[in-house]
Amino acid sequence: MSVAAKLKQYLDDNKVEYTLLPHPRTYTAQDTAQSAHVSGKEMAKSVVIKTGDRFILAVLPAPNRVDLERLREVLDSKEARVADESEFASLFLGCEAGAMPPFGNLYGVEVYADQSLAQDEEIVFNACTHEDAIRMRYKDFERLANPKIANFAASGQKATGSC
Repeated sequence: MSVAAKLKQYLDDNKVEYTLLPHPRTYTAQDTAQSAHVSGKEMAKSVVIKTGDRFILAVLPAPNRVDLERLREVLDSKEARVADESEFASLFLGCEAGAMPPFGNLYGVEVYADQSLAQDEEIVFNACTHEDAIRMRYKDFERLANPKIANFAASGQKATGSC
């Protein structure tokens, strides 16, 4: 498989320099980072969160987990949970389930990025498949995705209210 046409067109239309990183099929962000030979903290994973009657995309470094309690505070919402793939599969047309890029804005989904991602000059993320990743400058991601920046990532250790 290859990069979804919608994502490729968006990056090309906005004159973003990026590198396609084909890799063996993987299903977790950490495995993708290892397979693509990039640092886990440079690998941006996209986690779909259901809050009330809407979905958001939480983007954070691969080794981290979403701290749902912190995210609820950021969202000023009593409810925030990781959505089941069956709930959001139809939102990300052209993407394999679980391989969404961090550009929720392309799919009508608001994007929240953890502030720790901005510490790296470049990020790597799934390119709509489990066999392709994209490396690009963080500043280009921020310019195009226009994420709300917040602090919601927790260390990789599973904690209460984290995923």
